[in-house]
Amino acid sequence: MSRFFGDLGPIRFDPQGEGLCFRHYDPDRMVMGKRLEEHLRFAVAYWHSFAWPGGDPFGGQTFDRPWFGDTMDGARMKAEVAFEMFEILGQPFFCFHDADIRPEGATFAESRRNFEEIVDIFASKMETSKTRLLWGTANLFSHRRFMSGAATNPDPDVFAWSAATVKQCMDATHKLGGENYVLWGGREGYETLLNTDMGRELDQMGRFLSMVVDYKHKIGFEGAILIEPKPQEPTKHQYDYDVATVYGHLQRFGLEKEVKLNIEQGHAILAGHSFEHEIALAQALGVFGSIDMNRNDYQSGWDTDQFPNNVPEVALAYYEILKGGGFASGGTNFDAKLRRQSLDPEDLVAAHVGAMDVCARGLIAAADMLEGGELEAARRARYAGWETPEAQAMLTSDLETVAARVEAEGLDPEPRSGRQEILENVVNRYV
Repeated sequence: MSRFFGDLGPIRFDPQGEGLCFRHYDPDRMVMGKRLEEHLRFAVAYWHSFAWPGGDPFGGQTFDRPWFGDTMDGARMKAEVAFEMFEILGQPFFCFHDADIRPEGATFAESRRNFEEIVDIFASKMETSKTRLLWGTANLFSHRRFMSGAATNPDPDVFAWSAATVKQCMDATHKLGGENYVLWGGREGYETLLNTDMGRELDQMGRFLSMVVDYKHKIGFEGAILIEPKPQEPTKHQYDYDVATVYGHLQRFGLEKEVKLNIEQGHAILAGHSFEHEIALAQALGVFGSIDMNRNDYQSGWDTDQFPNNVPEVALAYYEILKGGGFASGGTNFDAKLRRQSLDPEDLVAAHVGAMDVCARGLIAAADMLEGGELEAARRARYAGWETPEAQAMLTSDLETVAARVEAEGLDPEPRSGRQEILENVVNRYV
């Protein structure tokens, strides 16, 4: 085992402790009949934690990691370090893209062999580790071949390359017992309509997704297929803009019963929504799957992928998750990266420890709110009028009949308060 993290040992729960310890995340604490670890289902993002070099749009690498470099020796060392950190944190899950774990080969076949070797290393390490695979995915956006998209690319050879890449990643996810497989269309969109046939590209995207679903059933993969919505960046407009847009695509291609969504906090904000809005909508449509937990810098206006630190914001997200029954195959993936000035190995562990504490505080508050019942009681009271026979009849009636009732009964409704501030005060008592 690597000792990249020096003498850092397993992080313990110690509310009064000093240094690196969990002050709120007690994995064995019972909340609504389940252990906290089982509710939160934390995962480490392999790409941000071990592959990201510390750059930003205006500057390059700041991190100096011994495994950096496009070599298999580096990839093997990276796997050692990853499982070292999983053990330190006691993480139940991790997630990866193919390009995170292996160097690019001179040919597709060489890249595949490199990938399969590291997947075998993962399988070996997982035999003695508690850490499991929450989901795998394919990087179909970083390499220059994907500059015009993957499934939506105008070049059919890129479509084929992308399909082959997804196949190998699905095979690996299946082999490692992954609980989901994620599709993130980082460049499935357009830069300008001047050179874009949008109808053709949407058809290609739908066909690609149908092929993925068909292959899932062919190989007997029992996990969920997830799509991750994002409105923009790097493209001007991405076709998987938000939950509502993705659901429309799924309905168009008859896949709304086959595919669910992996919702990211930062992407929800970029789409002009709140995180809890996107989760609640996915729950209402029956397509909620999993979450990427992070945050944006609200002054920067772009996807900064910072670790979460806002307990009220997190609590409202987990409230919607718990109200919908909690995670099934999904979990809380920290799709978050260090700031480029945070250079030390300890910084990486500390970032996860702090984020796990924030999420624990948020979920506990959400559970208390749900069990307290004030919000749900207020919601039921607001819609109570719809429980009357007359109101229910309107939902199966016609326009003329409803209009006639207004005059016959002399209806003249008075508006009632939505009590928003009172409800916000309720939330504030918990968080």
